Amino acid sequence: MSGLVMAGGGHSHALVLRRWAMQPSKRPSGLITLVSRTSTALYSGMVPGLIAGIYQHDQVAVDLRDLADQAGVALVVAEITGLELQNQLLRLDQRPALPYVRLSLNLGAVTSANPVPTSGLVPIKPLEPALDFLGEQDRQMDEPAVATSPFQVVGSGLAAVETVLALRKRWPRRPLVLQIRPRHLQPVLIRALREGSIQILETSELDPTGEFMTTPGLICTGSRAPHWLAESGLPCYPSSGRIRTEASLQVIGQPKLFAAGDCAVIDAQPRAPSGVWAVRAAAPLAHNLEAACEGRPLQRWRPQRQALQLLGGFNKGHPTAWALRGSRLIGPHPLIWRLKAAIDARFMAMFRRSRSMDSAETMACKGCAAKLAAGPLESALQQAGIATLGTQPEDAAILPMNTAAGSTPVLQSVDGFPALVSDPWLNGRLTTLHACSDLWACGARVLAAQAVVTLPQATESTQETLLAQTLAGIRSALDPQGAQLIGGHTLEARDGLAQPPPSRAVQVTLSVSGQALEPFWPKAGLQAGDRLLLSRPLGTGVLFAAAMAGATPAPALDLALEQMGTSQHVLLEDLLDLQSEHPNGIHAATDITGFGLLGHLGEMLRNPALKVVLNGAHIPALAGSLSLLAKGFASSLAPANRRAWSLLDNGCVDLQLTGLEPGSKRLQALLELLVDPQTCGPLLISVQADIAQVLTTRLQSPWTEIGSVQTR
Repeated sequence: MSGLVMAGGGHSHALVLRRWAMQPSKRPSGLITLVSRTSTALYSGMVPGLIAGIYQHDQVAVDLRDLADQAGVALVVAEITGLELQNQLLRLDQRPALPYVRLSLNLGAVTSANPVPTSGLVPIKPLEPALDFLGEQDRQMDEPAVATSPFQVVGSGLAAVETVLALRKRWPRRPLVLQIRPRHLQPVLIRALREGSIQILETSELDPTGEFMTTPGLICTGSRAPHWLAESGLPCYPSSGRIRTEASLQVIGQPKLFAAGDCAVIDAQPRAPSGVWAVRAAAPLAHNLEAACEGRPLQRWRPQRQALQLLGGFNKGHPTAWALRGSRLIGPHPLIWRLKAAIDARFMAMFRRSRSMDSAETMACKGCAAKLAAGPLESALQQAGIATLGTQPEDAAILPMNTAAGSTPVLQSVDGFPALVSDPWLNGRLTTLHACSDLWACGARVLAAQAVVTLPQATESTQETLLAQTLAGIRSALDPQGAQLIGGHTLEARDGLAQPPPSRAVQVTLSVSGQALEPFWPKAGLQAGDRLLLSRPLGTGVLFAAAMAGATPAPALDLALEQMGTSQHVLLEDLLDLQSEHPNGIHAATDITGFGLLGHLGEMLRNPALKVVLNGAHIPALAGSLSLLAKGFASSLAPANRRAWSLLDNGCVDLQLTGLEPGSKRLQALLELLVDPQTCGPLLISVQADIAQVLTTRLQSPWTEIGSVQTR
């Protein structure tokens, strides 16, 4: 068992993952976990082009989730807050700490100087907040006061020059100021800045002063390693905070810890922080991680003394570049830019899916898309005598117990599915929220749950980590509801060793119990004149299906997971308050899960005298889902769910298609969205028109009116 945790999604770690994706035999056995603040890693060499607007975000971002999946590595998206060396724990923000046997650190760097709170300056690193800040500046450019106000960059290094030149391309007419130390830049760079109409302010103290005290801008005053590294007791240089390592990339005095990239420096062979050395450290880091996990001797790495660096810029709006080696600067020249662009494109091409890396074609969907199709399920229930024709399906059942008159009914439901994500904590949370929604859809508060967790065959320490993380994820969903995890059962899978990552082989099933206020919300309580409200967009099924082929954009999957991980119990409390004011206003409810919107709507349509009119233009979809459906991607459960299209043919559901041409890809995508299986999907309620008006007109309301109930 490797017990390897890789902290940070920097260039070195990304290339290590690519190595294991392309050559699975080199990957150490056992549980390997990558922890990253975001699910994507920006390639630093192309960031100036991203700031300038000549590249889009997806062109410069490495999809760590997809890469980790291909490498058989679990991904945990979380902020790292510290390290407990003695206990071998990596501390995470709002998450349980991760235990490790070996730890590899490739965290990048943060801007050295801290901004003055009143200055309006934002550090360039971490990059994501800085890019968000520039986006906010873009949105304000329609205001004359912003468009004509100066924007400053503070810093005397090459990163500051690249950044301010990129900003000139982004904002051709906005006043730009670069604060530098006196006599710090070569004349050729000074000339390029002046040709770009960039004001140069020389000052011995790189701080906002005088007329620029409140001017917005970016701080590019060099970088340092994250502060928590030194605070954790690691050997770090006081000035830069960079971790001191041996030539083997092992941390000095910590043979089970490795470090590379901008957060580290080889003690005997120091090199300046640079993406060039971070990239070249990947091969020795991968070799030594593999060797350490297998008990083989490690190799020493001696990085070259100097490396060619290409500095991008713009001359009258056209891209150009300089070549820098040591103190010698050549350029600017468009041909150097072409060389730089070709090198950058070749680097990013390494992370695109190839046929050898892609095994998704034969993979079935996980999550709620792994449930049995409606046809064989109904037939089997009838054969077993559990259900008969005409039985009303419900999300949860009232326990058959003798209770006093007027007492609150106790409901119970059960749900579960194979791991949808490789993060056991997040999988436990998602499975719990999905199971709880059966009770929420009945108007019941969750009181307690029991869990059955099936773990893969693995070492005891791996199983312990997977179980502890899973149970913590379950509790993270139950605790805010005031519900308790009161027990459960564990199993070990006996169908052979699981394929990596072991966290993908964890399966969670939960039995949840709760209490509902009267009147109980049934599925089939639709009444003529009702309005149908949906609590969140659809599309999780196709997003995760396409993700297995590497086709889902990382931001779309991030947004879907953010929605799925948000508990809807607060919506239940709001509905219960509304019900106390309007006792008979909520007539029916369900949650949209594996059978899709149309399939679950069919369960509600048990009155032959009623029909539903759906407004196709109002049905909300998660970003990217409709375009993927239009391209032919679909969940493995979708073909079976398409039998619900019969509701459109027999008059039970009237789908209004304003603006959609028959046979168009957009129409076909909408039809597929109606049967897309959902994990942690929306609630669907049928309410009186006046209640619908109240719910949909509230500030930041999650509810969308998608249709109405009418007589046939």
